[in-house]
This record gives sequence, structure tokens and C-alpha cells, in this order.
Amino acid sequence: MPIKQYASLAYNSLDEFVYGYAKNPIKLKNGMVIGGGKVYPELNFTLPPMLITKDTMPEVLKQYKEIIEDACKRAKELYLPGLVVEVELLPPTTYNPEWGIDITKTIRDVMYEYEAKYGLKSVMRITPVDIREDKQSPHMWHGSHWDAIMKTFEGCARAGADLLSIESIGGKDLHDDAIMFCELDKSIFSLGVLGAMDMAKLWGEIKAIADQTGAIAAGDTACGFANTAMVLADRGFVPKLFAAVVRAISAVRSLVAIEEGAIGPHKDCGYEGVYIKAITGIPISMEGKSSACAHLSPVGNIAACAADLWSNESVQNIKLLGGMAPTVSLEQIAYDCRLMNVASSKGIQKALELRDWLAESDSSFDPQAYILSPEAVFQIAKAIIKENTYYKRAKAAAATAIDLLRKATESKKVIVDEREISWLDMMESQLDLLPDDEEEFIHDMVENNRSDKFVPEKYDL
Repeated sequence: MPIKQYASLAYNSLDEFVYGYAKNPIKLKNGMVIGGGKVYPELNFTLPPMLITKDTMPEVLKQYKEIIEDACKRAKELYLPGLVVEVELLPPTTYNPEWGIDITKTIRDVMYEYEAKYGLKSVMRITPVDIREDKQSPHMWHGSHWDAIMKTFEGCARAGADLLSIESIGGKDLHDDAIMFCELDKSIFSLGVLGAMDMAKLWGEIKAIADQTGAIAAGDTACGFANTAMVLADRGFVPKLFAAVVRAISAVRSLVAIEEGAIGPHKDCGYEGVYIKAITGIPISMEGKSSACAHLSPVGNIAACAADLWSNESVQNIKLLGGMAPTVSLEQIAYDCRLMNVASSKGIQKALELRDWLAESDSSFDPQAYILSPEAVFQIAKAIIKENTYYKRAKAAAATAIDLLRKATESKKVIVDEREISWLDMMESQLDLLPDDEEEFIHDMVENNRSDKFVPEKYDL
């Protein structure tokens, strides 16, 4: 059983639901408070194209040191009140945990130096890559790949990482097909059953490591599920309506991390973080227009409505006219945060006014933006917590999203391509065919979807 199962929203009113303020803020060891009234920039960066081997590790560490030194220098010059830095470790640096640990120590030492010398408070999030997607991984919850991830988490936490996160992939082995063929049953099975099972195992272990090391179990993201759908929809490969419904369902899976003890901030590339914040009150990291360096999206402004950290998603260390790309990216998100914080400093009504402008500027142009509006978020979040199993929650999230999108389409509140409208009926029909009994559903899905990619035995099914 989870540590906690949420049955009500953390917020009584939409007037409390705004960027920079979380019902359950997080206080870090250095005094920084996330969700306590300020939105902080969260800078995410990665290497330029290069091989990562034992022989190239000195150059890898040199690259990371130069990135963080330049970023901290600019943060100081911009008078940032605080900075969050995320490092998404690349596959070789999780397969070889000692490499990820060395990267963590290299970056954190520079951050400590700037805090000691200049008072630049900072926090580090470490995100090992989920290497269990490798077909050679023997099982989802034990074996060499699982062990490497856990060793990376523990070693990086002891090397100075404050926040522990991951973009976990439990259920993705089937969800890729769900997206390509727009099969809602597979999406619900992947997110509401396989993904939820995996999250429970995974986050129970991450929480234990956080407790042992003094780090914080922060949260997961359905990037490999809902963001994959979003990017494919943006390119015209799948309906935007389908991608929007997948986004709502993904909240059910990501909620498991919090119910297993994670306390935030929820990770940036999970736009479903808004539903998580509404339900749990934890602070969240979000990304939007200033993450175009990593991927395009239809949610550039609306994503900021409830953000407590504002992220650039990820950027390679390449040279631009203004400077190195991570430093340029930091400046962009820093100015975004300044605007939100100034609005908040003028009072809650001004903060809400800016929030509503951010929402209105996007919500009518894409169904994926519409379901991230504060009003839609509350309705979907309420539907999720009315149910007490993840399977039922996934169905409720899908049904509510479809209903909201149908009403918004009919009232012309959101632009939807005429060719897509029929997908509302098709998704509703798919949902109506799902059995009430979860065990029956699992049995049917397992029997009908075995493949060299989806191996039920890896989930003990």
C-alpha cells in the first residue's frame, strides 16, 4: 500500500492555485524555499555531441565544469535570488555509476563555491536515465540495470545532489504502440497499470535512498509517454485530441511517486505536474516557451500558470552569438521568473491576473493547452481522486478529459482541426469497451500484447 492515498484536492479554490505558491513548500538545507512565494529558474544542460568513454571522461568533466562556472557567473550578475540546476545523466553515466557521481561532484563543487563566495544559493537535481528500456535489462525491479540506477542515485546523493528524479519508463514498452495506433486501452494499461506498478516499486526504493542520504525524493515525469504523444501530434502524426487525453491519464502514473513518499518539486518535462500540484500541494517544475531549445510545444505560456520552478528543459553546450547555450538559456528563464515574481510582489490579485493571461494566451489554440488551464486541471484532478485504484483513476482522467474537450470544441473555446473531431467519439467508444474488473483487463491486455518488446514476466505478470 502507498504511504498516502489522496482523496481530496490540496486547494480549496482556484484563487489559491498560482505560480510560486505551493500548499506544501520545500525548505532546502541552505534556506531556499521552493513553493514559498518565488519562482526560481531551473537550468538543465547537457554535453555537445561527443563520445562518453573512460578515455573521454576528463573532457566530459571539463565540459560540465565550464558550463556550471559560466552559468553561475551569469546568475550572480543577474542578481538571482536562487538557482536550481538539473543534470539529466546520459546513458553511459548511469551504466557506469561512478561517472555520474564524478559529474555530480564536479558540478556541485562549483555551486558550493559560488554560494560560499557570493551568496548565490543553489540546489542540484540529479536525474539518472532509466536504462531499463534496454532489452538486455533482465527485469524491471532487479538485476544489473536496476542496480546501476540505484547505485547512481545513492552515489550522486552522497556527492551533493539535493533532489532525486527520474524519467521512468515502466509501461513505455507498450505505450509507444498505443500512441502510434491511438489505442486508448493500451495507454490506460501502460500508464494506469504497468506504469503505476513500476512507480510504486521504483519510488519506494528512491525514497529509501533519499532518507538514508539526506536528499529529497522529488518526483518523476511521464515525458516518455505524454511528451512523446505531444511531439508526434505537433508534427501531425497523431491527433492532438488523443495526445491531450494521454496527458491527463499520465497524471495518474506520476501521482504514484508522491503517494510513495516523494515531496517535490515535480520534474520539469512532466506537464502533468499541474494535476499533481492540485491534488498534493507539492511544488512543481514546469517548462514552456523557454524550453524551445529542446522541443517545440503548443503550451509555451500556459505551462507557467502554476510553476514553482521554471525550466529550459535541456540545452547542449554549444556556442551561440550571445554566449554558450546553457548560459543564454539561463538568462531567458531568469527573466521569465523575474516577471512572475514582480507580479506576485504586487499582491495575489496581480499574480492571478498574470496567471490568467498566461492561460488565455494559449488555451484556445490547442486541446493540449486547453486541458492545462487551471479550470480544466481542477476538474480532471477531482475526477482522478474520486477513484481508489490507479486503473479506475486512469479511466476517470480519460473520460473527464474527453468530456471537457467535447464541450470546449462545441462551444468553440478551443481550435480543433475538423478532421480530428471524430476522435472524441472514437476515444469514448474505446473507453466504454473497457471492463470494470481490473484483473480481467490485465489478463486481456497481457494475452493480446505479448511481444519481443513487451515481456509481461519483467513485471511479474
